[in-house]
Amino acid sequence: MFAFQLFDRNEPERHTNPVEHFKYGSIGAEERAGVPDRIWAVLPKVFPDLLPKRPGNGYERLGFAYDAKRRERPIGTSYRRRQVGFVGLNCAVCHTGTVRDAPGAPARIVLWMPAHQFDLQSYFRFLAACAHDPRFNASTLMEAIKKEDPNLGLFEALIYRFVVIGRTRSEILKREQELVWMNSRPRQGPGRVDTFNPYKMLFGFDMAQDKTVGTADLPSLWDQKAREGMYLHWDGNNNLVTERNKSAAIGAGASEASLDLEGMKRVEDWIWELPAPRFPQERIDAKRAAAGEKLYARLCAECHDIGGKRTGQVEELAAIGTDPERVNSFTAPLAEKMNTLGTGRPWKFTRFRKTNGYANMPLDGVWLRAPYLHNGSVPTLRDLLNKPEERPKVFYRGYDVYDYSSAGFVSSGAEAEQAGFRLDTPERGNSNAGHVYGTDLKPAEKEELLEYLKTL
Repeated sequence: MFAFQLFDRNEPERHTNPVEHFKYGSIGAEERAGVPDRIWAVLPKVFPDLLPKRPGNGYERLGFAYDAKRRERPIGTSYRRRQVGFVGLNCAVCHTGTVRDAPGAPARIVLWMPAHQFDLQSYFRFLAACAHDPRFNASTLMEAIKKEDPNLGLFEALIYRFVVIGRTRSEILKREQELVWMNSRPRQGPGRVDTFNPYKMLFGFDMAQDKTVGTADLPSLWDQKAREGMYLHWDGNNNLVTERNKSAAIGAGASEASLDLEGMKRVEDWIWELPAPRFPQERIDAKRAAAGEKLYARLCAECHDIGGKRTGQVEELAAIGTDPERVNSFTAPLAEKMNTLGTGRPWKFTRFRKTNGYANMPLDGVWLRAPYLHNGSVPTLRDLLNKPEERPKVFYRGYDVYDYSSAGFVSSGAEAEQAGFRLDTPERGNSNAGHVYGTDLKPAEKEELLEYLKTL
């Protein structure tokens, strides 16, 4: 074992181009959630039967997006060389989406938007299922690894066979126990994650006594400068962008010690003034949008316009009326513990707090942030302008064909069912109630407001 440690390095993959660095650079998450690269590469080939029954090949079936010019690893995965190479996750895995204009059309990869098609929970469960499978053994995996790389060196082959494979299995099963609380809650599905219940496990909270559901939609990453000083996360529990970023990286698998501050700073600088993608202008009815702008100014701007009086402030649950689970899941004791992270380091957390509502978010690029509300329980902006009882009670999320008329992704029909995840709004944490602003407008006025929202 001592000889094995002699070969330890710490060499993260870095890119001079900030776009490539965002897609493949490290944030330090290989520390707790990384998988040795050669094992990671062959898991979908050895265990294809354990992947979700969704379209695509290999990791695509979990919602990972691949750049056409780079197929060896999907966007959102990082690499770091230690004793062996490790694959981890980075910011792009939760903030890169795919969009298609029609069934059968090529997918466009859009960086910085919510990864509405990526299923993080299923990714972790796939790794765990592999580790439980009797095929997860040195003989089977080494055969697959050598098939992948016939030139694998003898020394590395020996390390993998006698050390790495067994250790990897143990670490995956250990990680599974850290996430066992998920089994008593509704499935998250693609494009959603429970950010803070994993922190409770990290801090030693008794999750057998805590039944809260913290599932929430993934956010966009553009125009972060405008958000400085606003209350962030869905419940407005922090108002410092860089602190939010570090907490997200730790949630993705980094430790306080392994945070790649240099790599994260490059991403932070790049997204600071990054504009939101624009809705296709040729698809906007300019006359209708102009009429909708007046409705927006009257009904929405105070809470959702950048610079609005209440934008970035917390709206109490009694006023907003949306699902309370996410608010209830972030507790005062957890806020206190969050503010201990980074103790003794220059970046120690200090801004976490407990709130009793949801933050009013700016609506820049709102057309690409579907489904809507904090828990992603409303498929389109058109649906959001309807009264809660008129919104879809069941729909499928994770399908990437866009509905330009209603401003959201297609969420029903055979293809949406095959590619997507069934979201039942009566389940805990999935309620589509609340946010009734604009629901009393006349049908023509709703069309005008909807058209204007497409321009943001």
